[in-house]
Amino acid sequence: MPVSGRPAIYAGLMSGTSLDGVDAVLADLSGPRPAILATAHRPFDNGLRNALARLVQPGSDEIDRAGAMANALAREYAASVTALLLQTGIPARDVQAVGCHGQTIRHRPERGYTVQIGNAALLAELSGITVVADFRSRDLAAGGQGAPLVPAFHAAVFADPGETRAVLNLGGIANLTYLPASGAVTGFDSGPGNCLLDAWAELHLGTRFDAGGDWAASGTEDRALLARLLDLSYFGMRPPKSTGRETFNVDWVRETFKGGESAADVQATLLALTAHSVADALARWCPGTKRLIVCGGGASNARLVSRITQEVRPAVVEPTSAHGLDPMHVEALAFAWLAQAAIEGRTGNLPGVTGARGPRVLGAIYPR
Repeated sequence: MPVSGRPAIYAGLMSGTSLDGVDAVLADLSGPRPAILATAHRPFDNGLRNALARLVQPGSDEIDRAGAMANALAREYAASVTALLLQTGIPARDVQAVGCHGQTIRHRPERGYTVQIGNAALLAELSGITVVADFRSRDLAAGGQGAPLVPAFHAAVFADPGETRAVLNLGGIANLTYLPASGAVTGFDSGPGNCLLDAWAELHLGTRFDAGGDWAASGTEDRALLARLLDLSYFGMRPPKSTGRETFNVDWVRETFKGGESAADVQATLLALTAHSVADALARWCPGTKRLIVCGGGASNARLVSRITQEVRPAVVEPTSAHGLDPMHVEALAFAWLAQAAIEGRTGNLPGVTGARGPRVLGAIYPR
């Protein structure tokens, strides 16, 4: 419900594993379903993007670099919020809070920690709006993976008691939310989404992604290479589980090479890897799924979605737009929703998803 009699207007910010920029939404969360008021996308320039990519792996002077990038991100986030307010004419004082996931630079749930940067205090100062950030840490403290966190939102907006469904978020990492017609919601990271496809395209084409999967379609899938990639133990692990660029990166792919691989053939194989790992995870851990609802940047990769559709038959595959939400806005909207839960003192995690000991209120609050 609205706080202090004000409308329940929240902003959500997401900058994910793909490192492509900030997705932002402004939404009215006072009704039974979210109503999006404005959206914005702010691409990262190459300098910021490369600096963030370097932070994902261990390196020298990490603390100083992470601090500088946290401040730079806060300014990008603040500019994204400003863009939302300018579109709508809504003043900052009328926004209850900004939910900011931050940029993950290290995710080590097996070691009991996760790191998302973004300097939420500076964002609150720049925006003049209360900020909710650091959503993962409390779940980790309660013995969970700290991720994925979006399944609670998926359950709220996409579940149907008449049909067993799953939601697939094709971000840098792919994650699945299982929405059985009856029973507990579960969810987990299935493996790579776009991260390997994007990284390989940037390395060989100089582009940030393989538009529509066309380059992958020009190659031939290397089944032996695919088998070696699928041999990774992560794919066989039972949920709850989560992962990131620490595991799925170009160096890992290269370690599986035998020599002489064509770049286009590798891209075709990486597309098959994402599709197969999603389909296998759906079959193993999401039994009886009749409908797979797709969101995230990978939803615009027609050849990837087509391959996933082939692999998961007879389940129906459709985008979240068939349910009233643009695939590109779902994740940012989820963090607006999680911010509202934090402000209202409601729990935001699902123990069946993350493995936490119980439900917890998520997020640290930085008042305006």
